[in-house]
Amino acid sequence: MESIIPLLKATKDASVAVRKLSDKQRADLLNALAEKVLANKANIIIENQKDLVLMDDADPKKDRLLLNEKRIIDLAQSLRDVAALPDPTGEVLLEKTIEQGMSLKKLTVPLGVVGVIYESRPNVTLDVASLCLRSGNACVLKGGKEAHFSNTYLVSLIHESLAEMGIDQAAVMLLPTDRKFVNELLTATKYVDIIIPRGSEGLIQFVRKNSLVPTIETGAGVCHTYVDKTADLEKAKNIVVNAKVSRPSACNALDTVLVDREVAAAFLPTLKEDFINWNVEVFADETSFEILEKAEYPFLKKAEPEDFGREFLDYKCSIKIVDGLDAAIDHIYNFSSSHSEAIISKDAKAIEKFLNEVDAAAVYANASTRFTDGGVFALGAEIGISTQKLHARGPFALEKLVTEKWVVRGDGQIRA
Repeated sequence: MESIIPLLKATKDASVAVRKLSDKQRADLLNALAEKVLANKANIIIENQKDLVLMDDADPKKDRLLLNEKRIIDLAQSLRDVAALPDPTGEVLLEKTIEQGMSLKKLTVPLGVVGVIYESRPNVTLDVASLCLRSGNACVLKGGKEAHFSNTYLVSLIHESLAEMGIDQAAVMLLPTDRKFVNELLTATKYVDIIIPRGSEGLIQFVRKNSLVPTIETGAGVCHTYVDKTADLEKAKNIVVNAKVSRPSACNALDTVLVDREVAAAFLPTLKEDFINWNVEVFADETSFEILEKAEYPFLKKAEPEDFGREFLDYKCSIKIVDGLDAAIDHIYNFSSSHSEAIISKDAKAIEKFLNEVDAAAVYANASTRFTDGGVFALGAEIGISTQKLHARGPFALEKLVTEKWVVRGDGQIRA
């Protein structure tokens, strides 16, 4: 294939039909797709295995690639959850009559064609397609070659569901994996209305620098948990361990533990047993290194400056001792990616100060950062976690896949 422009044009044309679908038709489509996904669990796993065998077992992205029976069942439920959400289009945001006698109405309408570039995660294929179709949008999907077989099969199921409802299959277009087509997608302003990159920091920065199509970033997660001097240390241990090991390849996983100096010697050794069970490699500053070395923690290294502000995406984390809340907030200010940040504390004033002053898409008090997720936030699914401040921030889901339109009704008025 020399060019993807014919594919993009086909999706642009199909977007007109998607926009005309009723609320019920969009919901019915996703519910039918959910049934199809469940009926084809075995085939999805077979295709996914073709991708998995090509990836090194040591690659932390392998967990992102995996589709097992439980994850497939969860994907089907996510489709049903999105189907059950209210239609985000057609909402009247403002209505008034102006001095000239004309009526004005501002309402929500679909974006049009949503382009998503992503790596490793075949679940994104269904998440993006469901959110776009439910909100009256068409989409073009540029997945990575590492998920080629999985993505191709999942899109075939989407196409079957579209065809069964008489909808142009080009409404969901899977682009070739060849990277040579990325620049063509990023400059296709005539056919694509918005680009959303989801993946590594390198991918996101490349899209930012090269896209002529408006872009919404779903940023990398450099997530901190601050253990305050008043924290319940057992609760803090459980939260820190969960945030680090429950799914380290996720962007909402913990990267740096900040510990108040007053409780460091008591708290850090409590991590030892759980961290050993998961082989967590710790990059510790000078004081925390001394404490963990004394506790005979085996997977210990002295932290380098680059270990702070680093997204590990693996069973690794950095630890830094800080002198109080202000120092913790200052560290987060300097090293956070503005994704998800947490404080563990019993001090109500400290909690409120942290929640008010830390600038991130999601801030937590006494809970794991792993909850930053469209499904968990009852949004059905997400395209990604936006760390920017324009249009969308946090889980980027259904209600943000719309823009606005002004409808003006007159009776012969002309402007002087």
